[in-house]
Amino acid sequence: MVHTTNEVLWLKNLLKELGFMHNDPVSMHFDNQAAIHIASNPIFHERKQHIEVDCHFVREAVMSQKICTTLFTPSEQKIDIFTKAFGANQFDIFSNKLGMVDIFALA
Repeated sequence: MVHTTNEVLWLKNLLKELGFMHNDPVSMHFDNQAAIHIASNPIFHERKQHIEVDCHFVREAVMSQKICTTLFTPSEQKIDIFTKAFGANQFDIFSNKLGMVDIFALA
């Protein structure tokens, strides 16, 4: 999460130096709900014992509205086709979204 935030802020600063102003917060999609809560809620971290500088960096970016975090549900993640087993219907849906074609199918 911190690496993505760092890259996004770097790109926003680069675009600003090049003359392209982008004042809207960048929407970042994550699949870890606990990480989103820790990053956006300053009270939630008291349950964790060790808070690193990374967490504070992301939280500061969220609070200053440079980024906004969004939960990405597992049913929306097309990349899971490579790591998880799906039924035939879900596999077909994801493979179509990725533009995969069966090279062994008759034309």
